[in-house]
Amino acid sequence: MTKRLGFGLMRMPLLDENVPSSVDVVQVERMVDTFIERGFTYFDTAYMYHDFKSECVAREALVKRHGRDTFTLTSKLPIVFLKKEGDQERIFDEQLEKCGVDYFDYYLLHNLTGASYETACRLGSFDFVQRKKAEGRIRHVGFSFHDKAELLDRILTEHPEAEFVQLQINYLDWDNESIQSRLCYETARRHGKPVIVMEPVKGGSLARVPEEVERLFRSIDPDASPASWAIRYAAGLDGVMMVLSGMSSLEQLEDNTSFMNDFKPLSERELAAVSQAVEIINRSIAIPCTACRYCTDGCPQHIAIPEYFAIYNADKQSVNQGFSVQQTYYDNYALTHGKASDCIACRKCERSCPQHLPIVEYLKKVAETFEH
Repeated sequence: MTKRLGFGLMRMPLLDENVPSSVDVVQVERMVDTFIERGFTYFDTAYMYHDFKSECVAREALVKRHGRDTFTLTSKLPIVFLKKEGDQERIFDEQLEKCGVDYFDYYLLHNLTGASYETACRLGSFDFVQRKKAEGRIRHVGFSFHDKAELLDRILTEHPEAEFVQLQINYLDWDNESIQSRLCYETARRHGKPVIVMEPVKGGSLARVPEEVERLFRSIDPDASPASWAIRYAAGLDGVMMVLSGMSSLEQLEDNTSFMNDFKPLSERELAAVSQAVEIINRSIAIPCTACRYCTDGCPQHIAIPEYFAIYNADKQSVNQGFSVQQTYYDNYALTHGKASDCIACRKCERSCPQHLPIVEYLKKVAETFEH
């Protein structure tokens, strides 16, 4: 049986923490070797990771140094960079060359949202990857997704040929109003699709939990890292075929492979502790919004207030200050709702808020964070 931990090549160790392209290839080589020695095979890269250098690192640290039958390599078609149909062929060929391979084991349409799905449909991206599969250049086709479950249902209905879906799932986002981990997971399973999990440790924030949560976890298993709880939570869900971890040190990789080598799902007692942990972490969030939605009724600017607050909280809880997936969620909502900066300070929302939150001031913080 394939081991369920995948090495995400999107947060690799850097020689200069301010330069995403300065990947410490020597350390990555050691990490790759250890990963494969311990029986793990799945590697995930993408066109734009590490300032377009991740696929090159995959070639140097993995492809050139290990037999092609000893690993599984995944990359993604960057819909956001597609302007005309010829771009797909050009980028795909470039990716094969950068990775130094003749085919990808798994290939995804990258980051489907309302806007990017329209682009993918207009340029025939689903047909494109099917042609590449027929040519033997791709073994399995799917897509990654950062949007609402309703859209996911539509895409899977219109494109049943997708073999799997990659979703953001972790115990903190499971019932998050904006990210909809549970609803998206349930939608994928209803369509019979296996799920690959991304962001199981939520950008590193679930590896550095509040002290109260650490004490709780240690009382049950003194030796287990906080990250192990998050990854095992995701891996234990029915239908999850792989859990990706963007590991940025050999130490993280050694920890992750230790508990995923002989994977055991969380017990009932451990799941109860995770529920407690969610309550504790949510108490420490930046904006204590309960998403009751009283504030949105009658908002003259149609601002998605609870969604923006949930995204802001998720961003503040992330310890990784480089790549932020929350920006994608914000941009998605801004397509169909007013931006945070559109607030005219009529304060109707504040008069409706059962939590008596200073919503106008919080919206300014949201705008500062996501509207550059």
